[in-house]
Amino acid sequence: MVHFKDPFEKMEKEDESRRNLRKPLIAGNWKMNKVLTETIEYALDFKKRVSEVPDVEILICAPFPFLSPLVKTLEDSPIKVGAQDMYWEPHGAFTGAVSAQMLESVGCSHVIIGHSERRHKFGESSEDVNKKTRSALGAYLTPIVCVGETLEERESMRTEEVLREQVTMSLGGQTGEEMLKCVVAYEPVWAIGTGRTATPHQANETQLYVRSLLKEMFGEDVANRTRILYGGSVKPDNVVDLMAEPSIDGVLVGGASLNVESFEKLVKYREITAEEPGDVRDG
Repeated sequence: MVHFKDPFEKMEKEDESRRNLRKPLIAGNWKMNKVLTETIEYALDFKKRVSEVPDVEILICAPFPFLSPLVKTLEDSPIKVGAQDMYWEPHGAFTGAVSAQMLESVGCSHVIIGHSERRHKFGESSEDVNKKTRSALGAYLTPIVCVGETLEERESMRTEEVLREQVTMSLGGQTGEEMLKCVVAYEPVWAIGTGRTATPHQANETQLYVRSLLKEMFGEDVANRTRILYGGSVKPDNVVDLMAEPSIDGVLVGGASLNVESFEKLVKYREITAEEPGDVRDG
């Protein structure tokens, strides 16, 4: 466990008082799942279930082939559609790549950048994440920039070191105004797809540290207004406790977003207590 110093206790109290500056975001990351028929069936059902949920921003990040039909199916609903990755160049000879401009043209509003699976399975660096983030902003997309440590890094007490490198390198070079158009997602790699979850206290404590880095880089006002999500085996039976923490402004959900009933419960987290959610382990 990472142990922070007294200033973080003070910062936690301050963060709780400023939380109303940040609208909760519940984002589903479908990863490489579903086919087109399943996508349309899900969207038609899901939008009926959550069309009147107040004060929560709802987002589905789907595989590239389903983005355009998903946008069309959800166009009369409050649900936004995002992509799971992109390339930083606007066009050119980059076989297999998809640009921010392409995503914007089919109606995407958001894009996940630097997810741990991109960093660790595809070798994506924080420098790559920075270029993608700047390209996304240039195409009027909201980047969800992911950061997080591995189990080995946490157990060797390197969480702060790793997060400092990822946050500063991934988000450096932006103005405060640009940063306010971004979302940060803290996703401890050891809690993704494992069934393990950071305790609400662990998640909040670490996200307070991320917010302190944003304060160093962009100033207190920008840090207070930037949303920081938690991602890592989020399920209906832990979302209430996670969302009760003052520095958790939403969740980035993997496996639990693939099931309509489960994702509905997450979006309606204010209406539930810890209920039996089923066994969902793909975080």
